[in-house]
Amino acid sequence: MLGFIIVLVCVIGSIIWGLRVGKKRPEEMGLQADQLGLQFSAERNYRIADRHAFLGRLSQGENRYAYNLLAGTYQGQEITAFGYHYETHSTDSSGRQQSHHHHFSFFTLELESQFPDLTIARPGLFSDLDPAADIAVESPEFAKMFAVHSPDPKFAADFCTAQMTDYLLKHPDISITADQNRLVLGFGARLSVEEIEPHLNQLMEIRSLISNDLFG
Repeated sequence: MLGFIIVLVCVIGSIIWGLRVGKKRPEEMGLQADQLGLQFSAERNYRIADRHAFLGRLSQGENRYAYNLLAGTYQGQEITAFGYHYETHSTDSSGRQQSHHHHFSFFTLELESQFPDLTIARPGLFSDLDPAADIAVESPEFAKMFAVHSPDPKFAADFCTAQMTDYLLKHPDISITADQNRLVLGFGARLSVEEIEPHLNQLMEIRSLISNDLFG
């Protein structure tokens, strides 16, 4: 009996702790947004994929939504940042259904021009992309870590300068996509408070590495 009570107390304690952490995270996000001069919304946004074509590549599972959305002007650029979730299900060997929650984080910046579609990603984040459509890059080391996809090979080659590939090799957790007139950085993990400002700075750095000739 005593053992049951101890287990019950532990379970209740874990639930309470989880609820407190879940409530604290949006509060911390809001404070971070204020410090960065950005607007913040913790509400789930089920229609954000309508505005971001690249999210169509993540149209897997169900219960898809963005959350913890930050938006505004950062270092003179219009940006958004948000977490993204979808849910899939599987059945174990006993026939019981299990739910799997997938989380990503995205940081976007509005560009002055509309670029051709472009994705530079490691395997996993945009898993529906056709490997046969990969564009060759000059760096063998880069080609081993990243796949480059675009209907415009010349644009992709001009985008993947030596400076750009060197930067991405130093930051292998980043995936990039050009979504109409947006530059997007994607990460295969939940959006965290501690990484918001560093990832926004990475977004600015990558924007600075894009050749001005591509905006002609």
